[in-house]
Amino acid sequence: MTSPIRVLITDDSPFYRRLFSQWLGEAEGIEVVGVAADPLEARQKIKELCPDVLTLDVEMPHMDGLSFLEKIMTLRPMPVVMVSTLTGRGTEATLQALALGAVDCLAKPQGSVAGEEMAHFAQRLVAMVRGAAGARVGRIKVAAATSPHLSDVALSVANRGLIAIAASTGGVEALHALLPRFPKVMPPMVIVQHMPPGFTASFARRLDAMCALTVQEAMQGLALRPGLVCIAPGGRHVSVARTPDGTLRCHLADGPSVSGHRPSADVLFSSVAGLSGVVSTGVILTGMGSDGSAGLLAMRRAGALTFGQNEASCVVYGMPRAAWLAGAVETEMPLMLLAEAIHRASLRG
Repeated sequence: MTSPIRVLITDDSPFYRRLFSQWLGEAEGIEVVGVAADPLEARQKIKELCPDVLTLDVEMPHMDGLSFLEKIMTLRPMPVVMVSTLTGRGTEATLQALALGAVDCLAKPQGSVAGEEMAHFAQRLVAMVRGAAGARVGRIKVAAATSPHLSDVALSVANRGLIAIAASTGGVEALHALLPRFPKVMPPMVIVQHMPPGFTASFARRLDAMCALTVQEAMQGLALRPGLVCIAPGGRHVSVARTPDGTLRCHLADGPSVSGHRPSADVLFSSVAGLSGVVSTGVILTGMGSDGSAGLLAMRRAGALTFGQNEASCVVYGMPRAAWLAGAVETEMPLMLLAEAIHRASLRG
């Protein structure tokens, strides 16, 4: 019999401590082993109870949740789900928490605790705790700011090359480590990071401030050029198409979810596979599920070089594993070696 997922709930609100305890305690395979009203109490209970997953608020007495999260990830890495009014759509707190190593973030609903919105919130909380239990946190040891940068090299294929990247759980932290290593002279990149609407514009701005490359949220018809990185908007599919003048441009769509997601990595990768005469590279990073495996396989069959993040460096070895088993990934390697491999791949003629 599989042991239940042991959860410690940390929230300064007695109401939410009771509510989360009820929801998680009633869920199959989950056991609430304790509650804490602030980080100081949580720190002691982590030592005593050794939980598998911690839920953590942002605004709390004695120490804010983000500062406590940073200490956890430095001293005792463990799966953390941030649950707070400050981890709502597009907030800096959400992105900072994910960059620090939180597995996921969930915004507390506003208003009444009754109704469909609250039922959906309860379902998402349970699903996030279950997903977090399988995460391997603390895998990204080298901070992006201290990672060596690759040298600028004149790219003979920069105007016709393209790099497509996909990530999900753990991807914010992974992309923070990966993208700042690239020089400003690179083929254009298009990235699908599974995020809901409202996050991706802020995420792109954060990455842009860290990188030599220009990073922005993808827009309909945006022309892809060397040195530009486009992040798929939350809630919209992104694909790449060639216009009659030969320019590669982003195309956005509001269709149904594909492989369980919108944006979907399969949509992006499949569109790149259909571009003739483009020297393309596909990369699949940490994440739950199997989104991207079919599209990346199409890219490989079309002649692209394809890379996957290896299990040891993934927060969740789901998407890369599915792509590897499908034969879509040509080469697996640790996250901190991927930048050099992608850079080398972009130099091929």
